[in-house]
Amino acid sequence: MKYLVSIIIPCYNQAQYLEEALQSVFDQTYVQWECIIVNDGSPDNTEIIAKEWIIKDNRFKYLSQENGGVSSARNLGISNSNGEFILPLDADDKISKDYIDLAISAFKENSSLKLVYCKAEKFGDEVGLWNLNFFSLYNLSIKNVIFCSALFRKNDWELVGGYDVNMTHGVEDWEFWIALLKEGGQVKCLDSIGFYYRVKKVSRQKLFDDNKYNYSINYISIKHADFFLKQHGNSIRLYRENIELKKFHLKVVSSFVYKVYKFLMFLYEKVNKIFY
Repeated sequence: MKYLVSIIIPCYNQAQYLEEALQSVFDQTYVQWECIIVNDGSPDNTEIIAKEWIIKDNRFKYLSQENGGVSSARNLGISNSNGEFILPLDADDKISKDYIDLAISAFKENSSLKLVYCKAEKFGDEVGLWNLNFFSLYNLSIKNVIFCSALFRKNDWELVGGYDVNMTHGVEDWEFWIALLKEGGQVKCLDSIGFYYRVKKVSRQKLFDDNKYNYSINYISIKHADFFLKQHGNSIRLYRENIELKKFHLKVVSSFVYKVYKFLMFLYEKVNKIFY
């Protein structure tokens, strides 16, 4: 049985990279897909490029909206999709030609899977394997361990209410994975590189300041308080652990500074003996 996979590509000021992303979709060995490009109010030539690909292959589709952020754009694309499975893909990233094929095979082999992703590699201004911690709910409660381009069922997206449009300051993927997985469901990481993450000197994440990032973290911690409580225990214990951790770090730093001071004094005495 062939499942339809809907690939959702929001685009805002990424037209210069969009061709590569779409080419990686076009090259898929798994052919039962549709690709929905969502122009998120981008002032560049996203629309021109998207429409060229629509002419090239009718599996490509195009939507546009006023700028609403990546969560809003993904939701628009998924709402208008026909696939049973969803694969988000940012306009400046790429996927390997067999990624969807391998992911769908994994879903066929294990019907209890809720999410499938793969190993990843960086390219652009930084190259090499992207080493993320292995998935567990506990690790997910510490930081995001799954990039945005993982496959999941559209039905599960509907059940959790889609991507949270309030997440406009980054880490919207992390929030979505928590919403999707906190009540259970198996996750599989394919033993192959299927995702290529473009590293740029200036990126959306790098533009966010600490206040915006902290706002997002606080928002997630409140929205999913039940999840974090289950993984870490009560807030009093967390507070005490945090205090102890700070004390430990202070001891380590103090010890290091003292050792540096002693070494510098040793050098100073040696120099004095030589020259004076």
